[in-house]
Amino acid sequence: MRAVLLDTGPLVASINRRDRFHEWTTSQLAQIEPPLLTCEAVIAESCFLLRNLPGGSRTVAELVDRKIVKIPFRLEEHAKSLFQLLDKYSNVPMSLADGCLVRMSELYENSLVFTLDHDFKLYRRHGRQVIATLMPSRT
Repeated sequence: MRAVLLDTGPLVASINRRDRFHEWTTSQLAQIEPPLLTCEAVIAESCFLLRNLPGGSRTVAELVDRKIVKIPFRLEEHAKSLFQLLDKYSNVPMSLADGCLVRMSELYENSLVFTLDHDFKLYRRHGRQVIATLMPSRT
């Protein structure tokens, strides 16, 4: 089974019905078998972006509690590699969440990053390898 690494965009879009990618995201989620894997930076970004949506942050926490979304990544264990990525892509610039997901794509060899962020077309895992993504075409 292919690991699906969840980025902030699809997590927020799945919860916020007003998000322009809500429909696309929910249709993709219907085809993905949980759990989706992510990092704490994605959870923090999502809660921040959903702070004004009633129940938004709570829904994120419930997805984690119900193990639909799992957080196996520990930043302190991958800090050196992560900070090398952040330095390498400082011109993009790469967010902490994006760096964690790129590092996770290195740890989960047959993974797919579920994202709305086209910067993942620029990022490389293990220095040169394209990162497999699930994202909408540009609109």
